Amino acid sequence: MFENLKEQPADKILQLMQMYKEDPRDTKIDLGVGVYKDASGNTPVMRAIKAAEKQLWEAETTKAYTGLAGDPAYGDAMIKLVLGDAVARANVAAAATPGGTGAVRQGFDLIRMANPDAKVWVSDPTWPNHLSILKHMGMTKVDYRYFDSETRGVDFEGMMADLAGVAAGDVVLVHGCCHNPTGANLNMAQWGELVELLNAKGAIPMVDIAYQGFGDGLEEDAQAVRLIASKCPEVLIAASCSKNFGIYRERTGLLMTVCNDPSRQKLNQGTLNYLNRQNYSFPPDHGARLVTMVLTDDALRADWMAELEEVRLSMLGLREQLASELQRLSGSDRFGFIAQHRGMFSRLGTTPEMVEKLRADHGIYMVGDSRLNIAGLNKTTVPILAEAIIKVGI
Repeated sequence: MFENLKEQPADKILQLMQMYKEDPRDTKIDLGVGVYKDASGNTPVMRAIKAAEKQLWEAETTKAYTGLAGDPAYGDAMIKLVLGDAVARANVAAAATPGGTGAVRQGFDLIRMANPDAKVWVSDPTWPNHLSILKHMGMTKVDYRYFDSETRGVDFEGMMADLAGVAAGDVVLVHGCCHNPTGANLNMAQWGELVELLNAKGAIPMVDIAYQGFGDGLEEDAQAVRLIASKCPEVLIAASCSKNFGIYRERTGLLMTVCNDPSRQKLNQGTLNYLNRQNYSFPPDHGARLVTMVLTDDALRADWMAELEEVRLSMLGLREQLASELQRLSGSDRFGFIAQHRGMFSRLGTTPEMVEKLRADHGIYMVGDSRLNIAGLNKTTVPILAEAIIKVGI
């Protein structure tokens, strides 16, 4: 049997991480891996998470299974965080998952169960794992235009023209905020137009929200998903706690279904429970319990929000510094888009050859599509990156 297995394509980001580790240069800069790093290059445990872990260690009395959908308190807390008061709780079903990736995978599984003929429309570009999972599952994927490599903003006209081709029952996958890999986002007027189009076509939005709090603020970053949930008859939402709670290795996510007919909530919840049972039975609980504790304790929540805001403002400051330095060196404002993008990532919009030249000549590592992790920079390395970008002729 094993002789029939075929070599699978290596993950390009993991390959990049290994190349970075093996690079002996002291001046190398890692802008590839998608984790937040502080000014010292560390990915710290957030203060509120550390405090919650101490409390949990003292109070926890069992490691018995939670329910198939995870601890209901976790689902309630996350639904409130993401959706606020946009929809009634009775209209939402939810299940804990191993990370945001698990939520995406379970969402795709639900789509395939409900409508095997559904096409999943994805932005061009999108997070590579979206494409990898869809391919692995044998689901039909259709691209829609998203990133304008000239302006480095959203090609909204092209996006809407492509999505005019969606059919009833198709699923349109969108990034709730802080688009990965581009950093370019729709404004609220554009989100409103998109919702009108999806409803007119009978298409179902699926929102991947992995960076709430990293863009314009905790509440501001939820505006789009709340608009979609309040206006569309059916919605899927995959949420991740990896970034905004800093618990990457705890693999903490949530899949939600929103339906404007509350009588369907029971069936939806049963389906989410069933999918969890088939894939991993009970979801991991440690990270979910920490998130629940932080979100339901006033003191912990206030400290978490304060630190999250520090993280957000730090990334904004790095964006502004990099855009300013590039303007100074180039004598033009063609890099102003970096300050306008939001979240951890920006896409420079250059060629793989230029990206390779940055790595080979300057020890600067970024994904081949020119996605760079802003959080991988600090005040000292920003000028180094800016000078290298100008030297290679981007």
